[in-house]
Amino acid sequence: MFPAERPRRLRRTPALRRLVAETNLAPHDFVAPLFVAEGLSEPSPILSLPGHFLHTVSSLCDEVRALQRAGVGGVILFGVPTTKDEVGSGAWSRDGVAQVALRALRDEFDDDLVLMADLCLDEYTSHGHCGVVRPDGTVDNDATIELYGRVAVAQAGAGASVVAPSGMMDGQVGAIRAALDGAGFDETIILAYAAKYASGLYGPFRDAVGVEIADGGNRRGYQQDSRNRREALREARADVAQGADIVMVKPAMSYLDVVSDLRRELDVPLCAYHVSGEYAMVKAAAQNGWIDGTAVAIEQLTAVRRAGADFVLTYFAREIAEELGR
Repeated sequence: MFPAERPRRLRRTPALRRLVAETNLAPHDFVAPLFVAEGLSEPSPILSLPGHFLHTVSSLCDEVRALQRAGVGGVILFGVPTTKDEVGSGAWSRDGVAQVALRALRDEFDDDLVLMADLCLDEYTSHGHCGVVRPDGTVDNDATIELYGRVAVAQAGAGASVVAPSGMMDGQVGAIRAALDGAGFDETIILAYAAKYASGLYGPFRDAVGVEIADGGNRRGYQQDSRNRREALREARADVAQGADIVMVKPAMSYLDVVSDLRRELDVPLCAYHVSGEYAMVKAAAQNGWIDGTAVAIEQLTAVRRAGADFVLTYFAREIAEELGR
């Protein structure tokens, strides 16, 4: 070997490694998913998401203060109502749990961190699907996206800077953009769940929000098939053409190839969702002493950034932000 061919020279000390690092991880790269629930007098632990809670509005504000102190870039809010109906009307009600919480967060934090709202109906529907269900049990795409427009306007009116449609309905971004612009919310950002896969990694999230699909159903008819890669680019391009400002890949770790593809082909901001199952697996292994959970979390989040994501939605947001700040 010639003397010049010694790349490990650059790995000799921590200072050298920091100097030449190709990918860096910082607290502002994270968005924290948070849950706010009706009918609680105090926060309730989510057993399958250790360290996370169903929040009251008051405890939600406390948590966001802690996230802000840690330097986390934003939060995304999921509402958990006490009552549900066939069309999920609580999702766009002015007094719906998410809208009440958004107003409280906006009043306290204004634009000091990015306030996002997940935009879907599954938490609010009695059948657990992400939209209007026909008598035969299939989801009516066009009827659903009209309701998504209502939800977007309600969330923007309550203070969300970013609305994040996650239902994977065709044309959802265009319908939401038209509804927002028509209501005077032309500055509201749309973060599209452009490549959301029908994954087995969502279990802890569904436990948290109390979603169970009726009659043993599933979402494979509208979420992406895990066997497909090129389809994700088609979906993302369509969302950008309809007005999406940011696009997302979900889940993150099993779809790093898709993150890389979208980064190479698109010039809009890109994020990935390190989902509940990915978090829970690391936590469970760490609790059993099988891995160093903090080290693995940092490694995984760095991998998502290295693949091309500009930021990451992750349940590790506060924990790793505080670790990085030490």
